[in-house]
Amino acid sequence: MKRQELDNINQLYQRKLREHFNRELPLVFGSGNVDSGIVLVGEAPGRTEVEQGKPFVGQAGKNLEEFISILGILREDLYITNVVKFRTVQFNPDSGRESNRTPNKEEIKISTDFIGQELSVINPGLVISLGNIALRCMVNDDRASIGTLHGHPLNISFFNAHFTLFPLYHPASIIYRRELKSTYIEDLYKLREYMISNHY
Repeated sequence: MKRQELDNINQLYQRKLREHFNRELPLVFGSGNVDSGIVLVGEAPGRTEVEQGKPFVGQAGKNLEEFISILGILREDLYITNVVKFRTVQFNPDSGRESNRTPNKEEIKISTDFIGQELSVINPGLVISLGNIALRCMVNDDRASIGTLHGHPLNISFFNAHFTLFPLYHPASIIYRRELKSTYIEDLYKLREYMISNHY
């Protein structure tokens, strides 16, 4: 039942993007346990995710392994998705290569209804957001900052979903800002305590 509802939402999203951008975009939809009480929400897929058609694989998958190892859960225990389900890129004319970039307001706006519907179907008790984009989408505030809110559970109503949001730094940010690593790990242990106390 949930799978069918999610398939319908994904088809509508695909159609809306096709009409908006006037082309077909390769999409990476949410995956995992649709009956999970825990959902992980990232920003947008990267190159490897698009190639494999699955969120949080490649380097992001390695980060996820550390994440679930500290939490003492399995990937199969989670439902994993992104706010924006297509890769957002910038082109470097010098190298001739594409690289990931942060989704812009238009890309987030066109995707927000659909992540809202997706979470309403999954109906989790706990949503873990990674980075500013997912946090701002969930709290509906463009000025919200992960630097201020990380590691603190928040009660959220988002579309028809009501859940506890636990914001974390995006694991990718730690690659560029090594000083965040200890804070990120500390927040993971706080999350683990929260999950144990609330029987997740």
